[in-house]
Amino acid sequence: MTTLVSNDTNRPNTINPWLVAVTVALTTFMEVLDISIANVSLRHIAGDLAAGQDESTWILTSYLVSNAIILPMSGWLSNLMGRRRFYLICVALFTISSLLCGMAPNLFALIVFRTLQGIGGGGLQPSSQAILSDTFPPHQRGMAFAVYGITTVMAPAIGPTVGGWITDTFTWRWIFLINVPIGIISFYLTQLWVHDPPHFNERRKALLASTFKIDSIGFILMALGFGCLQIVLDKGEQDDWFGSNFIIVLTVISVVTLLILPFWELRQKNPMMDFSLLKERNFLISNILIFMLGFVLFSSTLLLPLFVQILMGYSATDAGMLLSPGGFAVLLFMPLIGYLINKTDVRKLILIGLALNIFSLVMFSHLNMQTDYATMALLRIVQGIGLGFLFVPINTAAFAEIPLVKSSSASAMINLSRNLGGSFGIALVQTWLTEGSQVHLNYLVGHLDPYHHLYDSQIAQLKLLIQQYGLMPSDLNQTANAIVFNLAYQQAQLLAFLDNFKRLALLFVLMVPAVFLLRKRDHSKK
Repeated sequence: MTTLVSNDTNRPNTINPWLVAVTVALTTFMEVLDISIANVSLRHIAGDLAAGQDESTWILTSYLVSNAIILPMSGWLSNLMGRRRFYLICVALFTISSLLCGMAPNLFALIVFRTLQGIGGGGLQPSSQAILSDTFPPHQRGMAFAVYGITTVMAPAIGPTVGGWITDTFTWRWIFLINVPIGIISFYLTQLWVHDPPHFNERRKALLASTFKIDSIGFILMALGFGCLQIVLDKGEQDDWFGSNFIIVLTVISVVTLLILPFWELRQKNPMMDFSLLKERNFLISNILIFMLGFVLFSSTLLLPLFVQILMGYSATDAGMLLSPGGFAVLLFMPLIGYLINKTDVRKLILIGLALNIFSLVMFSHLNMQTDYATMALLRIVQGIGLGFLFVPINTAAFAEIPLVKSSSASAMINLSRNLGGSFGIALVQTWLTEGSQVHLNYLVGHLDPYHHLYDSQIAQLKLLIQQYGLMPSDLNQTANAIVFNLAYQQAQLLAFLDNFKRLALLFVLMVPAVFLLRKRDHSKK
């Protein structure tokens, strides 16, 4: 049992910390799920609201942009408003905006409501992690972060499946409306069980009693920098990257403002983002590792469903079901990982996670179009277990040397790193797929010699097959050549997918040296 102090009174309240963990995990799961749940429903939304496919992607972009802007400043807002109060505001805003999204009469209204939803959701993840960090003593944080990890690793895995099932069974509006009862329950439980600890209240009182000045320049720099960066990453592939003046302008704005941001913030007494935390070696290395974890988690979650849908003819629901076993593996193994945190050097656990991911990604790079569902699901389970062995130890290492009074700022920064990693991963993987398919296609087509006897023999066999099936196209020779080209294009896509799995495996290999830069945790400190 842990003694917490209410935000409203000075009397201590004895509350089981696991009640707090379940409360914040419930809300975080809802928020992370909403990042990916709408992806598979875009066509349905666009059709229902009479919008174009390109226009409908702003439903995703608006959420990600507002989320990216509010997330890094959530620690500062928590310190200013009180963490419990800020968390309740975020839950309320997320719940109300979810209701409005489900009732949106047109695309413009939906984008506006999704922006509000992103603002509410952006404060939930870091606040949840900071609450857990303060609620549990250091020797129990591993298990607490395991509960938190279940939500952040499992939700992206099952998001597309849940979104597809809800859309097909009911209507796309319910992917937003299901948040309402969960949000109401979470709001009530938060009021009942979550309170700001004494050290946090003392720090907040001291902050408000001092000569307090809002860091407006820091706010502008963060909003421009992270907002423009998220738009670039989300729209870059669609707009041909630097072939678009729009992308070039936003990139310049983002780079300039994000370069100025740390220099400005380090000079502020109460900065929006506390970059001084990066002076602590474990926290710096953990941010790098969690960025790469987000990169591989979100990009591999994108790659595998695309692979089976484009090359193997899986439906969206079947593709989502391929990811689900990995999510449930995380659910089963997270408690074990949380237990091992206090028994084993976290660096060893991180290395186990890297090894499992490298193995699974290398095996994914040997897939072909005859690979069965069971094989791919098993590899996804191995990868899911590996992700669990990364998430919990990395977060535990990150907070090991961070003072409690700075847990909100630390949580905001490490969640930002993971989300940015995911955005970079999705953007780069989509680009690598497009460019890789073209490169491989050019190579394969260059070796299709119409005067070679093997090519001529293949065309002859195709002509016979076309005639045997009763098909009589106007130009039999042209049809046979088109089939050969389509087969070459299919092979080019396959090779591009396999290249991407190899790249992700290599990225995890490159992470290995960083693990040894982490300080070994002293388990004697309780």
